[in-house]
Amino acid sequence: MEERSVITTATAIEQSINSRYSFWVREALDELPHGFTITDPSLPAHPIVFASREFLKMSGYSTHEIIGNNGRMFQGVRTNRRSVMEIRQAVREERTIQVTLLNYRKDGTPYWILFHMFPVFSKEDGRVIHFVGVQVPIMPKPRRSGSEFSRVSLCETDAAVLGFCRREVCSDTVAELTRIPNLDLAADAETTETVWKVSDLERQGANNAMRSILSLLTHYSQLTGRLVSETRCCSTYMSGVGASLNISLGRIKQSFVLTDPHKTDIPIVYASDAFLELTGYARHEVLGRNCRFLSGYETDDSTELQITNSMQTGKACTVCILNYRKDGSPFWNSLYIAPVRNASGKITYFVEVQMNANGENRERNLRPEMSVVAAVKVAVRASGMTATTSNS
Repeated sequence: MEERSVITTATAIEQSINSRYSFWVREALDELPHGFTITDPSLPAHPIVFASREFLKMSGYSTHEIIGNNGRMFQGVRTNRRSVMEIRQAVREERTIQVTLLNYRKDGTPYWILFHMFPVFSKEDGRVIHFVGVQVPIMPKPRRSGSEFSRVSLCETDAAVLGFCRREVCSDTVAELTRIPNLDLAADAETTETVWKVSDLERQGANNAMRSILSLLTHYSQLTGRLVSETRCCSTYMSGVGASLNISLGRIKQSFVLTDPHKTDIPIVYASDAFLELTGYARHEVLGRNCRFLSGYETDDSTELQITNSMQTGKACTVCILNYRKDGSPFWNSLYIAPVRNASGKITYFVEVQMNANGENRERNLRPEMSVVAAVKVAVRASGMTATTSNS
């Protein structure tokens, strides 16, 4: 089961680029003289799905060592925590950001970069499809102060040690980051403002790289008909689940979907990898649709009516319903549905947790669906919506 999950994740990472852009996009992106990565916030842990040839040269890693990992793999003990927090906040707010950052190569040597990150939006529904992180190396600006030169020397001398001390910045949540002591924070900030000050030429290089990358992504998305844009140009934002919430929900491994009762026909706005594996559908085939598309000829109408009544009254319910996978094969779905409410008591989402009643879970006297609901509650709260769940 674990091996199949790894294969599913690898396929999802590959399809993140292949399903949106035409076949030649990777080759075209590699021809650009810029170091950058592309990440997908809809996949668990917000992984890197593309790394340019120039970035591989800069970091010393190979493609297979980077793809599927989170960008924090390049951070270390002297990486400014405040900069990391600013990047995460930009992801949460789905906006562009430009910060200086101390990263580490594969061999452990540190190097300063101007990190320019920007979102890429779908023209279909306004969702954030990818984040692109451009990394422009910052050339040192020598000064006469001996202390400044000593800081650089210290940074280079300690490289071998620092390369193996990165656990501090590898936490998964903002809350964990805030508990980390801000060692060397003032020193790092001072160094950034002096020896490693960003020039206008380097800022212009980051902006030029952004325009070049966006131009290619736009062109190759036109060839597939699944257009992307640098701005959210769709007034009806279909997903309703921001990048930050997408990332948090991606850590929940069970099969579930999130539906939005405030949109027409209560569409799915988030689907977990386990749900896609259970049903055989791709993510783009699921989002925006009502869950009844899983029903078929022999699905009991009275069960569907029970689900509808539960949602209309805002109550949780458990049913066993006959559903169908994409290939047409039937399976008994032990379905648990619960509302997610905000601080004022208004329902913001419904969580629908699926379990294959034909499988081993049917014989277990456990309620994993409750842990999913609790985890969704935490994820929604962390995204800034302060929700509570209810079984009433």
